[in-house]
Amino acid sequence: MKKLLLILFMAAIPASWAGYRLVSSRSFQLCGDLVYRVDSRDKQVFLTFDDGPTDRTLRVLELLGELEVKATFFVTGRQLQANAEIGRLIVEQGHQLGNHSYSHRRMVMRSPGFIRREVQKTNELIRQAGHTGPILFRPPYGNKLLMLPCYLRRQQIPTIMWDVAPDTGPLRQSSPEEITRHVMQHVRPGSIILLHVMYPGQNNSMQAIRPVVEALREEGWTFGELRIKN
Repeated sequence: MKKLLLILFMAAIPASWAGYRLVSSRSFQLCGDLVYRVDSRDKQVFLTFDDGPTDRTLRVLELLGELEVKATFFVTGRQLQANAEIGRLIVEQGHQLGNHSYSHRRMVMRSPGFIRREVQKTNELIRQAGHTGPILFRPPYGNKLLMLPCYLRRQQIPTIMWDVAPDTGPLRQSSPEEITRHVMQHVRPGSIILLHVMYPGQNNSMQAIRPVVEALREEGWTFGELRIKN
């Protein structure tokens, strides 16, 4: 019996690792459309922000206005509901609202009803903010397995990930200079750049917005609008 349990335990280790890699993969999911980089040969990138909106969003909008850059804000429904005026301001200034779930809870091993409510309720709030185009979806923490991608496929909603994340995971405490350097080292035509700036403790990322944009422009990169057809 002990030998059998040991064999089962050893077999579970690679299976668990494979499951983790699948859940957190930026470039693959089991069904539906996933975009982590736009197919492009041009030196064009796409700037995205996760979470919020919060009062810090006003500073982000100010910076983007000064830099004449459009971005996609993947917002949570709960924060959008609490800061509806800021959501409307994002749209009024020509930026795009994307869906980052309602509660920002991981959407793995969840019921179909939970997934439907998280997506639909946030979509309704995004429409109320004035967004009229297709609504893109980014999973909380980038996690997805089967139920979420299959639901999104039925709704013809693409999953939007990223390929440049200079302040995520082990890079979370990066300085503005390190964030800028990481972007410049990893950017490719069609790259989707992810930044987190909406909460206290994310000041380095906020301070990196201007140098990132200026460094990219200095090397001939332009900023596009993340308009992906549903």
